[in-house]
This record gives sequence, C-alpha cells and structure tokens, in this order.
Amino acid sequence: MLIKLKQSSFAVALSALLAGSLACSVATTSFTPPPSPTSASRTTDTAPGTLAPATPSAEQPTSESTVSAPGTPLPTLTAAPTGQAPVVSSQEQLLIDLYNRVNPSVVSILVDLGDSGGAQGTGFIFDTDGHVVTNQHVVEGSTNIEVDFPSGIKLPGHVLGTDPDSDLAVIAVDGLTGSVQPLPLADSDAVQVGESVVAIGNPFGLAGTMTVGIVSGLGRTVSSNRTAPSGGAYTAPDIIQTDAAINPGNSGGPLLNLAGEVIGINKALESQTGVNSGVGFAIASNTVRQVVPYLITDGKFIYPYLGLSAQEEISLGMQQALNLPQATGVYVGSVVPGGPSDQAGLKGDSASGNAASLTGDGDLIVAIDGHPVKVFSELMSYLINSTRPNQVITLSILRAGAPLDVQVTLGARP
Repeated sequence: MLIKLKQSSFAVALSALLAGSLACSVATTSFTPPPSPTSASRTTDTAPGTLAPATPSAEQPTSESTVSAPGTPLPTLTAAPTGQAPVVSSQEQLLIDLYNRVNPSVVSILVDLGDSGGAQGTGFIFDTDGHVVTNQHVVEGSTNIEVDFPSGIKLPGHVLGTDPDSDLAVIAVDGLTGSVQPLPLADSDAVQVGESVVAIGNPFGLAGTMTVGIVSGLGRTVSSNRTAPSGGAYTAPDIIQTDAAINPGNSGGPLLNLAGEVIGINKALESQTGVNSGVGFAIASNTVRQVVPYLITDGKFIYPYLGLSAQEEISLGMQQALNLPQATGVYVGSVVPGGPSDQAGLKGDSASGNAASLTGDGDLIVAIDGHPVKVFSELMSYLINSTRPNQVITLSILRAGAPLDVQVTLGARP
C-alpha cells in the first residue's frame, strides 16, 4: 500500500499530548567524608615529605570502616563544575551544524480543506523570492493555507501552480518581508546508493523533526496523481528510495545530503500500517529543477509525450516467452493511435499491451538520443528532465533483432 504523507488534522493533536511530558535533569555531585574521630588524633611513622602507605593497616582504618560518632554533622553535597560542553563526534557535529543551517528554511504547511477538515505537510524555501515548494497532494482541495516558519512567523499563502504528475506544488507566501535563505538543489544524477541523507519535516505535527538514513535505491517509479485518458495512471519516474524515517506530515519536506543540499522532496512511503517501515520515496531534485520554474511562471508544467505503454522491466521469463534478444530495454507493449510514436512508425505488440497474451512482435527500445536505457523509468527520466514538447528525439530500437533508429517528434501529454 502506497501511503501519501499529508498529515490529517486529528494527528496534529499528538503535539499537544507530547507537550505535557516532563523533562528532568540530575546534577552530578561530589562527596567529602567527615574526618574520623580516631584517625584525627593518630600519627604515622612516615617521614616528612614521604607518601603515606597505599594499603591501610589494621592500625589505620579506612573511611569505609570508620563509624561516625553520634551527632556528627551530615556530609556537604557540592555540585560538580558545570559549563563544559559535552564531547561530540565529528559526525554528530556535522549533523548538528546541518540542522541549524537548514531548519530555518523548512516550513510547516497547515491546510484548511473546508468541510473535509484540515491537513498538515512540509515545504521549503526554493528561491530568494520566498516561494515554497511542497507536494501537490498536500495542497489539493485547500481553501486556505497557513505557512509557519521555525522563527515563529505565521503567514497566509496561496497556490501558484501544481503538477499532479510529479506531485509538486509551489506556494507564494503573502506578506513575507526581509530576506530568506533558499535551500540549494543538488544534482540527483550524482546521488549514489549508500549515501547518507537527512530528512527534515513535521511528522504527526512534530515540527522541525530530523531523521537520518541512507539512499536505499534509485530510479524507482510510482504512479502519478493523474489518470491518463486510457484510464490508467501516468508514471512518475526518477524516484529516490530511502530508509530515513518518513511519516504522515513529512510530505513536501526536503531530503538532503550531508552538504545540506536537497537531493529530493519526500513524497510517500510504502507501508501496510501507515507508518514508516524503512521504504520511503522522494522526488529527485533534477525533476524539481525542471518542473518548479514552470509552476512559478505558468502555474503548470507540460510534459513531453511519446504515446506508448510498456512494463517497467523485462524479466528472464518474459525475454524467453517473447523471444527477445535481451532482457534490458523498453519493450513497447502498445502505441496510442495517432500519437507521436504511432506517427513515427514505432511498433507495439500485436496483442495491444495485454501482458497476459503478448506475442513478442513489438519494438525494443535500447537507447534515446544515444543514452542507453535498461528499464522504462530511465526512458521517462530522460524525457522529463532533458526534452520538451515538439522536440525531435531519436529512439534506437531492435525490431525482430535488427537495429534501427526512429525519429519521433514529441507531443504534449494529454
């Protein structure tokens, strides 16, 4: 089950519950025992300037064996010196510094949904004009929006543009004055599996929460928030998988590398329970870089369109059943009649995309503009991040095992 991370209003009450928890600190003390009446009058045979024997003899009772006389005052408790900073590792200090630098640019978004109640998500400052980027599903159906800054400033906002395919939205903050610090975008193509990442957001209404994890996977795909004319869903490619704890309320918040750069925007988690289970998804920063400027200026992003359908990848069983020359590439299950691929002469399977009865006579796409593609998500990522409608691209295909280049003039996604 794919869970989107918009925070329902009832979960915000959790913060009020947690606010009642009691914090307690214990001071470190030192204890000085009183002088023993017996040892006070006793002398030793140690010469002046010589250390006393380390091991007490029977004639030199230890403080443990000395019994205080009745009426002896209780010992005085003296607080240990304070003010010395705790020792932290270099990794801990890096995370502390990163949080202090980044958190002021991460905001909480409170959404009024009218009769449907309310919801909460996260966003971050995108540019020096103060535009806030978040998820489309966070602001969907909103009647009023409140943007809360870590500084305590609370301002109204309104939606400038949304893109349900990538699940991105831009909010303009009304009445924002003074300078703001936008978060820099990293090159998500340079991100590697195993890289340490940090998520900052407002899970369950707990503002300014920071969690740490790694990049668990790259090039994932999820269904977009928009239904295609055929009845299915468009594909949102170039998704980063992470095991950093992401929960309802984290939607729209940044996923950062240890340099404090945004590598993705937290989108959803895969869970059977509705809470984090180690599989979270984020929209890659290169998709954000491509889409968001259009949302600011035009209110929408128009996607390039090929007009074909395909499975995400080719299994060995599928390769054998369809007698394909290889198990990598994008096998064209069907083409949209009259669409760009159809007009360019691209050939889909004669079973018209019915996965249960494919015959294997469709084209196999192995590269786009010279860039090899192993799975469908790589083809879609290149289209979204590197092309625009009306642009001519070259698809390298294998047709009945023979290589062929096909030029396609891209359309606009319906």
